[in-house]
Amino acid sequence: MSEALRNSVKTMVRETFEGPPVPIKGSWFTNSEPNSGIFGVTGGLSCDEASLSVHGTTLAAHTDHVRYHMWGTNEILKNGKQPEMDWGKSWDIHSVDEQQWNRIQEGLRNEYLTLLEWIDAIEWNELLANEVLSSLAHSSYHLGAIRQILKAVKE
Repeated sequence: MSEALRNSVKTMVRETFEGPPVPIKGSWFTNSEPNSGIFGVTGGLSCDEASLSVHGTTLAAHTDHVRYHMWGTNEILKNGKQPEMDWGKSWDIHSVDEQQWNRIQEGLRNEYLTLLEWIDAIEWNELLANEVLSSLAHSSYHLGAIRQILKAVKE
């Protein structure tokens, strides 16, 4: 993969999780205010807010589901094959205490940082490019879902 394309992928992944760069010079697809990525949107939430059920799911479940998907992506990048995954179990979180909520957020940040390292380190092929880009699309989808659920939680 060319360096320009690799840097573009990293830019999009960063915007998904961190929001647009500061100082803000615009955004590619998120809102252009600070903290509009997953970390900014979920970072200020209490464990009680993260545990509120909205249409049968919680912000904690969405956040952990993104972490779980990224873990799977990182395992593929590391080992070259899909790990055994239980997608249903990735939605089992219905409520969290402060320690659990912090652990989910920390786990997501660790998987995110690992993915950024892999983007620079892997020998790219079509399978790995598809895996990284699908992780980007999946995370972006959940950023939108999290933002919508947050509207109901804050009401």
